[in-house]
Amino acid sequence: MTDCVAQHYSGEDRLSLAIAESLRKAGKDIGTLTTADLASVDEFHIGGRKSTLHLAEALNLAPGSRVLDLGSGLGGPARTLAETYGCHVTGIDLTPAFCEAAATLSEWVGLSDRVTFLEGDATDLPFKDASFDAATTIHVAMNIARKDRMYAEAHRVLKPGGRFAVYDVLQGEGGPLVYPVPWARTPEISHLSTPEEMPRLLADAGFRVVSTEDSTEESLKWFEAMAARLSVAAPAVTFQTFLGNDFPVMARNQVTNLRDRRIRTVTYICEA
Repeated sequence: MTDCVAQHYSGEDRLSLAIAESLRKAGKDIGTLTTADLASVDEFHIGGRKSTLHLAEALNLAPGSRVLDLGSGLGGPARTLAETYGCHVTGIDLTPAFCEAAATLSEWVGLSDRVTFLEGDATDLPFKDASFDAATTIHVAMNIARKDRMYAEAHRVLKPGGRFAVYDVLQGEGGPLVYPVPWARTPEISHLSTPEEMPRLLADAGFRVVSTEDSTEESLKWFEAMAARLSVAAPAVTFQTFLGNDFPVMARNQVTNLRDRRIRTVTYICEA
């Protein structure tokens, strides 16, 4: 099943080359890129860079903090945190193509010394106990059936009192999802928890939930705007670079899923 998830996100063989070509078409100079220039492709979650910064406000980060990003993708959130707070972020992701591209994109913006990306499984982390000051996971658990193991591993590698920010898509009350969606083309690799299940899962892993925020309405507006842009003309640099030509369909389906409350977006700020 993990191979199926990795295959879903693989896209181009060399994602960094495809992204570079898209950026050049958009008039960007690879030699002068900023993290904001990459945000339309590497902040692969609802709300993009704005959501990453909002999430980070609750993590008590400081220069020198060691942060773990579970399911780091192309590394956008990791670079945003490293640049904004002066911390060091280690990202771990199941997809080799993402890890390779994340490292290359970090070189482009001069952040290679503050971010590290490793191929690995979020349910079996290759780190010692109490290795990190904070951790995040953004739109990742939807592909993970064993969320209990993922959250238990996050708790294990956090220092006592460390914050864990969970921002994910959950199963809503409006019925089954309309596929394809950005994390799955079919139900086989989609594993959504409900808002009722999440507090128990996090508590069983050892976390205390500090705050909960439902952002479903804001997510609907964000996807409505994206679907409208894609219906006119696809921007040069989008998630379509690695998800493929059916991404506009995924975006339209997300509008339906959010509008019907088939899904919800919820953030949990937790403490170890």
